Amino acid sequence: MTALGFIGGMSPGSMILIILVIVLFFGAKRIPELARGLGRGIREFKDATKEIQNDLEDGLKDDKKKKD
Repeated sequence: MTALGFIGGMSPGSMILIILVIVLFFGAKRIPELARGLGRGIREFKDATKEIQNDLEDGLKDDKKKKD
């Protein structure tokens, strides 16, 4: 199940209502700023996970070299 899997079960009317509430709550000018911030946060998270994965893979390669 994906993180946004619940969207598939929503009706179009519900989605429109949610979008309207978001626009009213944050204002039309703030939504692009929020989206950019969210995009940056997701990108930083992905970069950090890739860095950790690369560090782990490098550590495993070093362990194999030491055993040989």
